[in-house]
Amino acid sequence: MRFLSCVAACALAGALPAIAETPNPADWPAVLEQARGQTVYWHAWGGDPRINAFIAQVGEVLSERHDVTLEHVRLADTADAVTRVVSERAAGRDTGGAVDAIWINGANFASMKDQGLLFGPFAYDLPNWPLVDTDANPAVEIDFTLPVEGYGSPWAMFQMVFEYDSRAVPEPPRSLDALRAWIAENPGRFTYPQPPDFLGTSFLKQALYGVLDDPSVLLGPTDAVDYETVTAPLWALLDEITPNLWRSGRAYPANEPALGQLLADGEVDIGFSFNPGRASAAIADGELPNTIRTMVFDDGTLANSSYLSIPYNAANQAGALILANLILDPQIQALAQDPAVLGFQTVLGMDRLAPEDRARFDALELGIATLAPDAMGTGLLEPHPSWMTRVAQDWTARYGTAE
Repeated sequence: MRFLSCVAACALAGALPAIAETPNPADWPAVLEQARGQTVYWHAWGGDPRINAFIAQVGEVLSERHDVTLEHVRLADTADAVTRVVSERAAGRDTGGAVDAIWINGANFASMKDQGLLFGPFAYDLPNWPLVDTDANPAVEIDFTLPVEGYGSPWAMFQMVFEYDSRAVPEPPRSLDALRAWIAENPGRFTYPQPPDFLGTSFLKQALYGVLDDPSVLLGPTDAVDYETVTAPLWALLDEITPNLWRSGRAYPANEPALGQLLADGEVDIGFSFNPGRASAAIADGELPNTIRTMVFDDGTLANSSYLSIPYNAANQAGALILANLILDPQIQALAQDPAVLGFQTVLGMDRLAPEDRARFDALELGIATLAPDAMGTGLLEPHPSWMTRVAQDWTARYGTAE
């Protein structure tokens, strides 16, 4: 009977699909071999045609170099991918998950890390990690005040820049107080995306930095302070400017592309983006007039990194590791920084690159509207993730019912 049971068990085992061995990122040759032939499902925001085209180009290189296929699962909200992984764990699907990689940061990264939903740590073992400039860009290891600890590989740096039409705004407002006064003097010519959209909520966080005497309270969780007292100046500011926003604050653009379209159509004179090269790229594509320029506040603007993280139950973890390493390749990083492609800021250190790789960056034309790196000013640390969540909820309760 034991013999027959063994035969049946062996036959059943042969009928089941093999479960991929968990890759060891420290054994890179084994990772390369294991990844061959895999299809990696990268869940990443799909709201920008340029980003979609860039991811497609990365996929071509991934296939040519490593025989790994890349599928871009286009998200409207990163939280959708997080929810998918949470649901799979609740269903007991601890292997073979549908999400192989996620473009992530902020509250979504914090949530997955806190719940133990991420594979890793892996970033420090990537062959291209030594090229990452952790000294000049400490944000690559600290995401919204939380240590990343190798559970995400940084691939782009972002800083908020204000985009303005220099014909209508020859002297742009370079502080929150100046912007407040400008809005009052130019009703209907400014707005922001509707929270909880990431960019819209980021404007609220930027405003918090401007209204607080001690912004350091933002670096801890909201339940560590008197939240109502801290945020009172923010709501006072918004109460003041809302009637003078585009459409008198009765409607808001949905996201960054929609805000950019308002600027392109001349419906607003000042917009903003987390991509310092977006305006130049849009001008090059004929989507914005060549009078658009960018600026930052004198006392700094929010800055952060974007990461690629791998869920704990991803079906193709080896392929996802190859993807994470590839997007740190100087060729791919230079492609992303090219304003004609994306205009993203690289996470690499120029002094860490081979001469031929540094030449790729030196040859880039940053574009007519892109600030030089030494003109970007201070990058302000992103507040603790709890601020983004709670402020967005409160904004919706106060202003989100407008039509």
